[in-house]
Amino acid sequence: MNTLTAGMLAPTFTLLNQDGQPVSLTDFKGKKVLAYFYPKAMTPGCTVQACGLRDSKAELDTHNVVVLGISIDPVKRLPKFIERDNLNFTLLSDEDHAVADQFGVWGEKKFMGKVYDGLHRISFLIDENGNIEHVFNKFKTKDHHQVVLDYLNQ
Repeated sequence: MNTLTAGMLAPTFTLLNQDGQPVSLTDFKGKKVLAYFYPKAMTPGCTVQACGLRDSKAELDTHNVVVLGISIDPVKRLPKFIERDNLNFTLLSDEDHAVADQFGVWGEKKFMGKVYDGLHRISFLIDENGNIEHVFNKFKTKDHHQVVLDYLNQ
């Protein structure tokens, strides 16, 4: 797994959102994008992480940051997550993990003694010009939004 680092150009991508509509990274030129990769919609950790970002939307807006949640969930699962938890940002489906591969967040994981390939919980702050400004890879799901805000407020 070769995770992208700050200073690198973010891969351009187009994925389907919760409504089945294509969304491209280039749609947000002139804004910062928090591309956060999460393993699976509606699981406990992913829900806590998403709700923290939901509740921080106003403050993220003041920093000109758009949130894009990316998982390998099929498109049809995403609207349920948005409705159930009242999410106020876009979720994207990367079912074949092609975008996760480009960002270097797909790879070996270990859970309860089992080894398997999966999506790692890593977030990328992409600047207005499409460059990776910061990589968030050390946080607890309940603190993710605060770690992002602390970085933006420094």
